[in-house]
Amino acid sequence: MIWICFAIFLAACFAAGSTGGLFPPGQWYEALKKPWFTPPNWLFPVAWTTLYICMATAGARVAVSPDNSIAMAFWSLQIALNGLWTPVFFGLRRMKLGLMVLSGLWASVALTMLALWQVDWIAGVLFVPYLVWVSVAACLNYSVWKLNPEAEAASGTAG
Repeated sequence: MIWICFAIFLAACFAAGSTGGLFPPGQWYEALKKPWFTPPNWLFPVAWTTLYICMATAGARVAVSPDNSIAMAFWSLQIALNGLWTPVFFGLRRMKLGLMVLSGLWASVALTMLALWQVDWIAGVLFVPYLVWVSVAACLNYSVWKLNPEAEAASGTAG
């Protein structure tokens, strides 16, 4: 049963991640000024694949556990916000709105991690790297927004 749950959670993760293919960074993002701590491009698919496997494993572990309703509700919220950020940032080119989505994502990931931890501590631990990555992403989103005020203004009319 846990393998079926894992496959379902992994499918949800990759569905959220598929927005990256629908809204690729492209020339617009490449032309933006970025902070010194911007990860290299090759790291993004490696990191997200690893994180999605951890997220799916955590979800599957808790899905088959009793008293999991709060954890599953938060898991659902965080994956919805995860899938929303890419279309907002890369699709609409709205960096400030993207930061707002990321703030909600960060909070939902933190709350999911705590809720998972209460049901299964290993599942909670599996969300720690995700929280770290979303923290870096929020710093990166904020920095890119602040370094490129003209791009944010232009995206309001181009989006």
